[in-house]
Amino acid sequence: MVNRLADSVLDSTETGRAAALRQARDRDTYRAGHVGLRLLLGAYLGVPPVDVPLERLPCPLCEEPHGRPVVRGNPVHFSLSHSGGLCLLAFASTPVGVDIEAIPDAAVAEEVGACLHPRESAELSDFRAEDRPAAFARAWARKEAYLKGLGTGLGRAMSLDYVGTARDAAATLPGWTIGDVAVDDGFAAAVAVQG
Repeated sequence: MVNRLADSVLDSTETGRAAALRQARDRDTYRAGHVGLRLLLGAYLGVPPVDVPLERLPCPLCEEPHGRPVVRGNPVHFSLSHSGGLCLLAFASTPVGVDIEAIPDAAVAEEVGACLHPRESAELSDFRAEDRPAAFARAWARKEAYLKGLGTGLGRAMSLDYVGTARDAAATLPGWTIGDVAVDDGFAAAVAVQG
């Protein structure tokens, strides 16, 4: 059903991005997330999903048109993330970002964890080895949700902002509320809302 809907509601950019994904599961997840996004935005706006006017704001770091996605001329803010067959969507009246991540293996958590804020890297070393990947994924999802909300994505260094690694700890950054989202085992997810 999603593929049939995808053919009728996704634009050429979305169709091209989906086609470029190598794994069938990734293509299906991308299509499902973008179809869901267009269906919900269409319902909010009272227009057919195919007519939702999506565009990208300029990046706050370089002014190129790859910043936060928006609905042209409308105040509804949204964010979309997908990983491992799961999608996460958020809608708000202010800028919002979401991220969902599959919990990585220990080697990835160790290597990439060194790129986080120095306090987060230190916190990771305090976790038992078997708990470290989940703690890393929590911090990564929180941080990426925040960066998506800002519109910078991974263009902003992951070491600049502290969001923490502890379970059930709401992160605070000036002007933002960041919290974890309950998802399936094996994943971590977060939402960041401005204001």
